[in-house]
Amino acid sequence: MKYIQQAIPDVILLQPKIHGDERGYFVETFQQHSFEQAVGHPVHFCQDNESRSSRGVLRGLHFQLPPFAQSKLVRVIEGTVLDIAVDIRTGSPTYGQHVSAMLSGENKHQLFIPRGFAHGFVVLSDHAIFAYKVDNYYSPECDRGLAFDDPTLAIDWQLPLEQLQLSAKDRQQPCLRQLDQGFDYATNYYA
Repeated sequence: MKYIQQAIPDVILLQPKIHGDERGYFVETFQQHSFEQAVGHPVHFCQDNESRSSRGVLRGLHFQLPPFAQSKLVRVIEGTVLDIAVDIRTGSPTYGQHVSAMLSGENKHQLFIPRGFAHGFVVLSDHAIFAYKVDNYYSPECDRGLAFDDPTLAIDWQLPLEQLQLSAKDRQQPCLRQLDQGFDYATNYYA
């Protein structure tokens, strides 16, 4: 497994080694020890989630506030998505910046999104099966979001606006400058 720091170093792209032949393939998708060495701190995943979405479905940008903040390790089982992580840690040198990764069932890449980031993805294939691990449980009281189309974020979702399908909730999320709560860069959310 290769662990590659992204433009925002706390976000890490995982590139597994795929062993394949005429019978199919084998890939190791997660190994706790090497993963924690790569991210630099313990991460204890407690839940796996999976969704299926059609082309143009945009889910995000989502995050949870402390004490239920979540890290995510995301991957695509089938199809292709553009995955986005936005730094929302006040005081961070990369505050408001984002990284993107193309995740697909073919490349088997994964993206680690740490606590203090908003996360979202858009489906670029006919459909996609998206799977992810989280290190904290869902809390409706701590559930928050960020506007996918906030002009200050300048995210290129790679599809025309009229092709995007969003939930009613995701159409009404605040812009970055309107967030009333968030994360502080200096705080260790893994302690």
